[in-house]
Amino acid sequence: MTDDTATRRRRSGGRAANAARSTAHAIDQMPWRVPVNLDRPTEPMPPEGVQAIHDGAMRVLADIGVEFLNETALAHLKAAGCKIDGQNVRFDRHFVEEMVAKAPPSFTLTPRNPEKRITIGDGHIVFGNVSSPPNAWDLERGKRPGDLATYREFIKLTQYFNCIHFAGGYPVEPVDVHAGVRHLDCLFDKLTLTDKVVHAYSLGPERVEDVMEMVRIAGGLSHAEFDATPRMYTNINSVSPLKHDWPMLDGAMRHAKRGQPVIVTPFTLAGAMAPVTLSGAVMLSIVEALAAIALLQWIAPGCPVAIGTFTSNVDMKSGAPAFGTPEYIRATQMTGQMARFYRLPLRSSGVCAANVPDGQSMWETMNSLWAAVQSGTNMVYHAAGWLEGGLIASPEKFVMDCEVLQQFQRYMEPQILGTTEADLAIEAIAEVGPGGHYFGCQHTQDRYQDAFYSPFLSDWRNYEAWQAAGGLWSAARAHEVYKRILAEFEAPPMDVAIHDELADFVARRKSEGGAPTDF
Repeated sequence: MTDDTATRRRRSGGRAANAARSTAHAIDQMPWRVPVNLDRPTEPMPPEGVQAIHDGAMRVLADIGVEFLNETALAHLKAAGCKIDGQNVRFDRHFVEEMVAKAPPSFTLTPRNPEKRITIGDGHIVFGNVSSPPNAWDLERGKRPGDLATYREFIKLTQYFNCIHFAGGYPVEPVDVHAGVRHLDCLFDKLTLTDKVVHAYSLGPERVEDVMEMVRIAGGLSHAEFDATPRMYTNINSVSPLKHDWPMLDGAMRHAKRGQPVIVTPFTLAGAMAPVTLSGAVMLSIVEALAAIALLQWIAPGCPVAIGTFTSNVDMKSGAPAFGTPEYIRATQMTGQMARFYRLPLRSSGVCAANVPDGQSMWETMNSLWAAVQSGTNMVYHAAGWLEGGLIASPEKFVMDCEVLQQFQRYMEPQILGTTEADLAIEAIAEVGPGGHYFGCQHTQDRYQDAFYSPFLSDWRNYEAWQAAGGLWSAARAHEVYKRILAEFEAPPMDVAIHDELADFVARRKSEGGAPTDF
């Protein structure tokens, strides 16, 4: 075998690598699927409450306005007939309603591997990795600043778990790579170590254009093919209260013009950057989201967008953000009602305020995830690995969260709700009769292997058996799973010519200096 052939097989996976992937398993996990939420959404507000929030949002947009710190955005909104006073924009209610109505109720994202295509909307719910923490924590090394090696570990976990559907932002910020070229290294790793949908940070024109070009190259697409259908997305945050900044708007407009989705996610914390009342905080979030969505629909009518909710509350004793609270749950459900009112997909998050992967981290995250299910969320950010209010990414927490995500996927499987004659099991009930048991009856024997969810991390043994096996707590078991996954990881196949073109692009952009920075 020549060196070139060996390299080609390493990069593309090769038959042997594919066989290894099919037989070597760090865990026995569920297959890839895009779940559909079968439940009716929880709607805490009556219809008149939804209308009141909408009417209030329209009043704020018309009478108070939102600041847009971007000259191009201001020029578009002026052309649209909005009232401009410096950077403040006031919107006519009918204009906002007309623009928002142009957005599609759902859209599909197709990554370089079409089998990992995901739909945002239409009852689907997809989960993404933790994104953007500056620090990492694990049982061996404790808390530390993020670096590229740790970033790659999280990208491998993102690819490995079938219950993670998209690779959002950087799972941890690799501060050991210069900010001017960080996006090039990060996206190269993300596009070669995963084959799932990826994201671009809207942090300046160069970064956005570089990522769009890299996604195009990785997919083997022409420019026209890239523009013809959603291949990636961006998420933008407002600067609450009532402000959109320059780079986020610039990135959002660039995505919209090329048909790539924009998730608009105001970060409104009740009692801090938003009113202390939930309805006031949710309404402010809707104001900020609709202002940006109206702009994007004016620029590119019908471009795919979604409303994101990040409305929670602060600890009024310290001012620290709190997540997974009763208020967070209700705010997410309320925003879900508003998203359905506007016929837009919804994004929420799997978040917590805990500092380590302990009980608090799991009950807060579980509250957040139930809020996502109950609200009709379509896209769940930070679904695995989030700690310390988004300041820490943890591989143990990532594994623990994926156990929960699999359970949610099982919960949503329609077959467990079957009511056929076989499901009702009347013959089995007659066979066993009063006082018997079902372990040995044929009905159980035919179904027992797939009848119930089987965990890869939870330990269902009694205390004595658990103690005899080492007595490992959940985080310690998760640490072992994370290490096994890294040891067995195989990158998904990529054509060698595409790999080389991607590497050449990164090298060229680095030689040109990458993206400008403030330092």
